[in-house]
Amino acid sequence: MSTQKLITYFNNLLPLSDEEGDAVASVAMERKIKRRQFILQEGDRCRHYTFIVSGCFKMYSVDAVGKEHNVQFGTENEWLTDMASFHSVKPADFKNPNAGIPSKLFIEAIEPSVIIQIERTDLVFLFEHYPKFNRIFRVITENNFIELQNRVLQNISTTAEQRYSAFLMQYPDLSQRLPNTQIASFLGITPEFLSTIRKTIGSK
Repeated sequence: MSTQKLITYFNNLLPLSDEEGDAVASVAMERKIKRRQFILQEGDRCRHYTFIVSGCFKMYSVDAVGKEHNVQFGTENEWLTDMASFHSVKPADFKNPNAGIPSKLFIEAIEPSVIIQIERTDLVFLFEHYPKFNRIFRVITENNFIELQNRVLQNISTTAEQRYSAFLMQYPDLSQRLPNTQIASFLGITPEFLSTIRKTIGSK
């Protein structure tokens, strides 16, 4: 059932043939993840693209004094991976699990979740045998880049209230699923200031 959700996701980007759908099913690895369980930790080599079937994750870094800084949230029908670590591997080293740059990020489940992961060598197999997946994952990568670019622009050119409004547009249901501390970390403000912003918006 979970694999079918992934195939449906791909079909919405580019319709797959039965053979291409079977190829996805053959490499998709379904995992059930507990709340607060990590699927990536700092120092690991990122070897998977992760599709979220259900649940919610946060991707974050931890600074020298132990403070978390949320970089991205991932919910249903979204992908989450450390692009820098995953794509740092040279083609000749694709089968080497220790190749590539160690991650500087953590990916942790905020809720009990179900995910599908595609390992790097399996993704290369799809690219080589079914060219359509090159186009599909190019779109996925481009969307991630656009999201990152928008995030950077928001951080340098908008107010905290504007960033919170943008957060509500990007993640319309997460304000009810996440505690203030997680949202505030993502916005780069304190939980107390976030509460003030919410009251201000609510009074308008």
